[in-house]
Amino acid sequence: MDFGVVLQADPPGSAVVGLMRRAERQGFRYGWTFDSAVLWQEPFVIHGRILEHTERLIVGPMVTNPGTRTWEVTASTFATLNEMYGNRTVCGIGRGDSAMRVAGRRPNTLARLGQAIPVIRDLAEGREAIVDGKPLRLPWVRDGKLPVWMAAYGPKALAMAGRLADGFILQLADPFLTEWMIRAVRDAATEAGRDPDALTICVAAPAYIGDDLAHAREQCRWFGGMVGNHVADLVTRYGEHSGMVPEELTAYIKTREKYDYAHHGRADNPDTAFVPDEIVDRFCLLGPPAAHLEKLRALRDLGVDQFALYAMHDAKESTIDAYGERIIPTLAGE
Repeated sequence: MDFGVVLQADPPGSAVVGLMRRAERQGFRYGWTFDSAVLWQEPFVIHGRILEHTERLIVGPMVTNPGTRTWEVTASTFATLNEMYGNRTVCGIGRGDSAMRVAGRRPNTLARLGQAIPVIRDLAEGREAIVDGKPLRLPWVRDGKLPVWMAAYGPKALAMAGRLADGFILQLADPFLTEWMIRAVRDAATEAGRDPDALTICVAAPAYIGDDLAHAREQCRWFGGMVGNHVADLVTRYGEHSGMVPEELTAYIKTREKYDYAHHGRADNPDTAFVPDEIVDRFCLLGPPAAHLEKLRALRDLGVDQFALYAMHDAKESTIDAYGERIIPTLAGE
């Protein structure tokens, strides 16, 4: 199992670079940042600095979207980083939540996302693609490589990830839901004539090492609120009891009233009181190292290839270090 660390692009950008360097020293292979240019600093500028100051780390957004940048700009950005630093990027992409809504736009449709994925990949790898009816190619790209991993929750999005993406990003760490969603992605890949085992499965969630479970929950409760935004969209699309989405995912948002993106992804988010302890425990990895290892083994057995650790709490350094000293070596030795 690979490990990644996910950070917000809060200023100063040098601190993000420093944490990514720390993660690489501790054995993490991937470095991710949020991509919401109003709420945080521009991630691709910081990605360049991360790549410059690391040797092996693979870097990307978790996640970008096909609306805040034109597709050829996104592809050119990745291709430029790859030319400079040797194909060390990955494109995490989704419909766009905070990036679009904070700017007063609706998230992209699945249809638009499905059109964008192959275009961005083809352009970044030097092939011709059609953008707004016009054939385009980046003539300077040589030997480019850009895996595109799609974030998804609902049945249509999961099927699209299986048909089109190189990897699947699931932003929660509940084994029951992970199994259900991985099966949906792999079934769609098989139906599309693809090798389902060729898709990389990435589970991303907050992890907090420590014995004070109550404190860890409060530091990570924001995550249930963030996931709740996507769940609310699913309930609107499919209905509360449609059978299309497991109630294990949808039931907890019944008392959800509002969400202020000014506190998005932050431990002090006041709009997450509706998130019960049970959801925090299910969606996140909390407690002493042994508890993390138990859950990670369960996820690994379900086919998860990477666990990407959201370090958005008051113990970033100590959690990264604990994973490097206690978690990553243990799992690598099994």
